[in-house]
Amino acid sequence: MKTVDLRTTNKFGKLFLDYIEGADQLKPFYGRFPSIENFKAQIEAKKFSAERRKILCQALENQYQDQTITDQVSTNLKSLSQNNSFTITTGHQLNLFTGPLYVIYKIVTVINTCKELKKKYPDSAFIPVYWMASEDHDFEEIDHFRFDGKKYRWATDQTGAVGRCELEGFQEFIDTVPGAPEFFNRAYKERSLASAVRSYMNHLFGDYGLVVIDADDRSLKSLFKEVIKDDLIDHSAFDLVNGATEKINNLGYKTQVNSRAVNFFYLSDGLRERIEATDSGYEVLNSTIKLTKEELLRAIDAEPEKFSPNVILRPLYQEVILPNLAYVGGPSELAYWLQLKPIFDHYKELFPILMPRNFAIVVPKYIQKKFEKTNLTIEDLFKEKHALLADIVVSNADHKVRLNGQVQEVIDMFYRIREQAAVIDSTLTAHVEAQQARTKHRLELIEKKFVRAEKRRQSEKVGQVEAVLDYLFPNGGLQERTDNFLNFYLENPQFIDQLITYFDPFDYRFYVVNG
Repeated sequence: MKTVDLRTTNKFGKLFLDYIEGADQLKPFYGRFPSIENFKAQIEAKKFSAERRKILCQALENQYQDQTITDQVSTNLKSLSQNNSFTITTGHQLNLFTGPLYVIYKIVTVINTCKELKKKYPDSAFIPVYWMASEDHDFEEIDHFRFDGKKYRWATDQTGAVGRCELEGFQEFIDTVPGAPEFFNRAYKERSLASAVRSYMNHLFGDYGLVVIDADDRSLKSLFKEVIKDDLIDHSAFDLVNGATEKINNLGYKTQVNSRAVNFFYLSDGLRERIEATDSGYEVLNSTIKLTKEELLRAIDAEPEKFSPNVILRPLYQEVILPNLAYVGGPSELAYWLQLKPIFDHYKELFPILMPRNFAIVVPKYIQKKFEKTNLTIEDLFKEKHALLADIVVSNADHKVRLNGQVQEVIDMFYRIREQAAVIDSTLTAHVEAQQARTKHRLELIEKKFVRAEKRRQSEKVGQVEAVLDYLFPNGGLQERTDNFLNFYLENPQFIDQLITYFDPFDYRFYVVNG
């Protein structure tokens, strides 16, 4: 196993890199930097009432009542009732068969963070939590997964919150997946997609005490009533987020999300649609539902579960219902969290420590053997593919391939010609410059042909490198964002255990893991 500096990979944006490097200009947009030493103050600052704990524990007990759970999960569920217990949370959509590899990496990071915190602060309990994005309604983002180079897609016409999707007939889809483990077959016999995800996450991570929470819950939403009312009536988040967004943009960064005046959806079976304020009250888009202000307030009090926060207020909802210290996420997630601190200040909720998840590439033995034959370094793998292949064939050529010296000689010659033209007639310089640009372009085309010819001559070596790159960077992207963990788990059932052994949650580098 080796590690690579994240900036060296050229795969991450400036905002994320500056954040993990502690750039001063970003410090106003979060509370505490993600170092293990900063958790001492975070623990002391986190206030979570006994009433909230009671409601949370009862909700989780209800959600787990039909599940067979491990002793570790049972211990953690009981521990949540104690005022010295805290959570470390990550969340994700309900992807089929866990989705891309990085979902696994997020959960491993959370588990390992809890382990390290327990060593550092033994008087407190730290509980890893997986937040299911069960209220999300973008089914196209979760209806597929990629395994062994093939995309598998589940076709259904169900609408509304994906966690409520029923699984009748899902066995037909499972039958198309070769070698699907039995625990997935068992999980997808559950009533809903949310129940299935809890089942297979419990199988994969139950021995590490992972607690899975479904926030699509009436009792939990009851803790969020005042925020729902404030957002729908006074629209507080709108100006707060837009203010932070403008400041981040002015620093030259690209922001991820935009606030609306109303940041809630109306949620019922088969329906999750935006709520919009109108001159006469409120309406739910793409439905016949219309409410006056008074009717809306009564609905929030009577049925808070029908109000689903969007990306702007979902993070606040998480912190309201959990005794949470930190959120573990990827670059895009942490980027939008940085836009949200004013909301937390407004509602007097502690802003969680934002921890990057672990990042990795898994290199199977047969790919490792190919890689060793290339004589490349790990850092070379992260170079742009065409540039890397060109550099390889040039460095291994028996003759000169590049035209660097010759091109510069021609350019210098044109500079002298331009000076001569200026003496004769100043209007001729533009013509000379145009010919210079045209000649330079033609020389570059000649060089590209030289490189292509050399690639053909070195086709075996080029093929070895391409095989490695295509496996580790499918379609040019990172493996972890595309491939499913089954690519490795079916051959190595200890795959997750090994990741937990390898990854350090406070080491913000890119891991290259031997599979």
